[in-house]
Amino acid sequence: MHTPRAATVLVLAVALIGCVVWAAEQEKESGKPTSFGVKDGSVPEDPRDYRRGGYGNEYPTWPVSKELPNDTFTFARIRYNSSSGRGGRGGWGRSNRKWSTDYPDSDMNMSYRLQQLTSLQVNPNGAIVDIDPEQFRHYPFLYMIEVGDIDITDTEAKTMRDYMLNGGFIMVDDFWGTREWENFEVALKQIWPDRKMEEIPLEHEIFHMVFPIKVKPQIPHIRFAEYVINQGITYEFDKPGSEHVHYRGYFDDKRRLMMVICWNTDTGEGWEQEGTDPWYFREFSEKYAYPLGINIIFYALTH
Repeated sequence: MHTPRAATVLVLAVALIGCVVWAAEQEKESGKPTSFGVKDGSVPEDPRDYRRGGYGNEYPTWPVSKELPNDTFTFARIRYNSSSGRGGRGGWGRSNRKWSTDYPDSDMNMSYRLQQLTSLQVNPNGAIVDIDPEQFRHYPFLYMIEVGDIDITDTEAKTMRDYMLNGGFIMVDDFWGTREWENFEVALKQIWPDRKMEEIPLEHEIFHMVFPIKVKPQIPHIRFAEYVINQGITYEFDKPGSEHVHYRGYFDDKRRLMMVICWNTDTGEGWEQEGTDPWYFREFSEKYAYPLGINIIFYALTH
């Protein structure tokens, strides 16, 4: 006859075996989406491998269809060079990696919330892509961050332009102040030499596609937000010209928005820092960052 403690241990052991069997069945029944992004070995295919020491295990995962593993939405991030050094893309150990700001937390959290809150089937891993037509063509939505020092070639500019004119969508996020805008504007003139940029009105679908957003949100970096928590300041006060948020974009000839430029705001910070501070999550992640991100992605996938 088992003692109460022995019985408890037995039940836990059986439960553990059951979990292992279930996990094995899930792995057996699920597929693995193909990564069509960077293939040079400089970045991990699974973002969970980005942090050494096993810290990436904190990110949730979920199965995808075994029969159609690529029939999923993949959050893809653009890797680019920075003007402060042409080594910006060459691996995790080098400097000037502004393209990787908030990675992988931002991408992983956004992917999880899309899987959790919407009907989309979402790739749990995401992807990183170079400005390359073969890599771009697999992803209808691309994310680009910290572009205040971006440095692209004319060939790369054409790749981006062709991608968007052929139906692709690029979201630009997290750069602040006049200096960073003027630097990015150089790249914009390379990409769109003959097309006019427009301020996107609050009435546009990206603010109402899934979740109604009544203001153009300015989402601060968490350190700035906490520093001035009682003053209501949401801009980066060490960068002149960052006081007012702008959402700008480029439209094709049929008035489809092809590129949204989120200037003087940091939507990705709201995704990245969702578990850091309950106040920040409530005021910025839950209220603005996730609703806006989901709206933009759904717009990109339906237009």
